[in-house]
Amino acid sequence: MNARQMYQSWLRDFADDEALVAELSAIAGDEKEIEDRFYRGLEFGTAGMRGVIGYGTNRMNVINVRRATQGLADFIAQVEGGPARGVAIAYDSRRFSPEFAMEAAKVLCANGVKVYLYESLRPVPVLSFTVRELGCIAGIVITASHNPKIYNGYKVYWEDGGQLPPDRAEQVLSFINRLGYADAKVMCNQEAKEAGLLTMIGKEMDDRYIARVRSLCVQPELCREMGGTLRIVYSPLNGSGNVPVRRILKEVGFENVLVVPEQEMPDPDFTTVGAAPNPENYSAFDLAREMAVRENADVIFATDPDCDRLGCLVRAGDGSFIVLTGNQIGCLLEHYVLSGRKAAGSLPENGAVVKSIVSTDMAKAIAASFGVETFNVLTGFKFIAEKIQQFEDTGSHEFLFGFEESYGFLAGTFVRDKDAVIASMLLAEAAAWYKKRGMTLYEGLMALYDAYGCYSEKVTSITLEGKDGLEKMATLMRGLRAHTPAQFAGVPVKAILDYQEGTRTENGVSTPLDFPASNVLFYELEGDAWVCIRPSGTEPKVKVYVNAVAGDKESSSRLTQELLDAAVKIMNDNM
Repeated sequence: MNARQMYQSWLRDFADDEALVAELSAIAGDEKEIEDRFYRGLEFGTAGMRGVIGYGTNRMNVINVRRATQGLADFIAQVEGGPARGVAIAYDSRRFSPEFAMEAAKVLCANGVKVYLYESLRPVPVLSFTVRELGCIAGIVITASHNPKIYNGYKVYWEDGGQLPPDRAEQVLSFINRLGYADAKVMCNQEAKEAGLLTMIGKEMDDRYIARVRSLCVQPELCREMGGTLRIVYSPLNGSGNVPVRRILKEVGFENVLVVPEQEMPDPDFTTVGAAPNPENYSAFDLAREMAVRENADVIFATDPDCDRLGCLVRAGDGSFIVLTGNQIGCLLEHYVLSGRKAAGSLPENGAVVKSIVSTDMAKAIAASFGVETFNVLTGFKFIAEKIQQFEDTGSHEFLFGFEESYGFLAGTFVRDKDAVIASMLLAEAAAWYKKRGMTLYEGLMALYDAYGCYSEKVTSITLEGKDGLEKMATLMRGLRAHTPAQFAGVPVKAILDYQEGTRTENGVSTPLDFPASNVLFYELEGDAWVCIRPSGTEPKVKVYVNAVAGDKESSSRLTQELLDAAVKIMNDNM
């Protein structure tokens, strides 16, 4: 069925949905828009679904939510005891998030699957915790994370509290693909409650979660001692972090937490955050920065709408605020956690740090100085979650800290996704630790560079929207595999890691990689630099990452920019 035929099918099959009919009738003569909305189904993968809100097979809407949930329910039905164990559901502050969450619940209940639905918005890490705490078979979060306001999404978690790994996502997808768009069963919420299938949850689970987060406080005495001195400006960017982040900071002793009033309450239009509610973007901090200057704050924190990412601005030597990268925050947190554990005598002999392959190698240098082993995994926090489970199953290592360069951090094992509530507490601790020594977080970072080398990194992306964009991405990756670059900016390529083929090739000799297949090309360069190119799993873009180390910050930064410029040129030449 082509796009025009599918468009007409939706108008026919959902004729009783007035909003759908009105929106689709308005584009009746726009063939390009019809093509974009209906040329494919919204992709379901390890990150679930994510798309622009609207009606169409390639849009995020109640029809796609019901269909995906019916496929998930059919899959759960094959798992012994799965329906009785149930599914936990949470959602963030985006448009239609509460509605999509309730629709997912109604489909699951119609299929005899027990549902635990949060009464109001909650962060992703709270959902991950809830799945494990209640022994659920799965979990769902309605969120598009840090994407612009026009997006929403649907993430699926499994019983370990991590996002679906690739093999299980494929299995769920196979059940979804058997369904038509009108095939989902739906039960009204009152009937579901009366049948004992739908339970609303809230405060009790919040209390359990916060208690576990507090247990990760590295130096409780330090927090109480410095909590009245350190000044923090915090923005939840109109998302789900407002209540839990403020609560944990207050409970461990940080008394001077000032919240940006315009960004405190949920706002699905994210009116004041710039292009997107993304703590990676400097513009998202504009209001927080103004407040921090007025209030003479030490640090600025911001969490994204589903509160799994944490961004931070710190005072530089001249008193201005500069943004920290995800790698810099990760290294500060890692060093603080390991230092604190060592000082307390609780650093295990078999400790482990886990990071994504595109995160800085500085993390490995820090871990090694504490006798801690570093493990690399593919991009996606589900792979860090899998590594934690592997450590527990084998007893080989004790997980201490994990992070991704894209502002995702985790300590502890009761959550199996990145957690900005935990990260906010630990970063406040680290800031207090340095302040007690007469240092800012920025000066703490400079001290780490002095100790471990000046690592720098840059990330950029090329956006490729629509059907043509997918074809260009495929052409690019084929071209890079067919014509391997010999150098980037004059720095020779030492080895190529092709995670799709599962090989590392050096001097013409290939050895196998012990990683799941993924469309990623990683170039190891001379001098411990590297370049990595990968299509995003959640957005219509190709990302390029570069990393370099040098004796001083200026040289390292210059080399990184040269490598990035060379990589982008090579990419453009292959599209």
